[in-house]
Amino acid sequence: MTLDQLAVQVVVREGVLWVGGEAYPLRNISHVGQRTLEVNQGAVWKKFIVRSIVWLLFGGIFASVAGTGGVLVLIAVEALFVWRLVAALSRPPLYGLVLNTAGTQRHAVWSTSLREIQDLVFEITRAIGHPETANVIYNLTHAVNGDIINQYGAGSIGKAQHGGSGNIVAS
Repeated sequence: MTLDQLAVQVVVREGVLWVGGEAYPLRNISHVGQRTLEVNQGAVWKKFIVRSIVWLLFGGIFASVAGTGGVLVLIAVEALFVWRLVAALSRPPLYGLVLNTAGTQRHAVWSTSLREIQDLVFEITRAIGHPETANVIYNLTHAVNGDIINQYGAGSIGKAQHGGSGNIVAS
């Protein structure tokens, strides 16, 4: 499973930080940082093992009753579980640019490249220190387009939609 990547231009000009179509006045930014989202490999393996055990028990019974067709279904479903395991484990980590403005934390942009986010943090911090002279154009080439799922503890708090730039919106 691949992530949709797109190019996003980040511009600092005349005391304003532009991330795609979103504007952040530099004087309102109180904190610039980064966040990392990685696949929880333990949870992925646990889900795979539980699904496989349950399927092999019920699928084995089904295969013994259904014959050759049942065995093919058993193998196909287990192959699907393996494919989903490999897809989940091969997802790259995501790195986000985090901006705090007026007490609100915003995830301005997400990327698969740590270097891009680190460079942005450095450039934006430098621009905050010298807003009158800062002119920066940074082309983010590994920005991520898609949904980001935030889950804390055992239950999900919902799905956060993200288009590569701007703030996430919980639905």
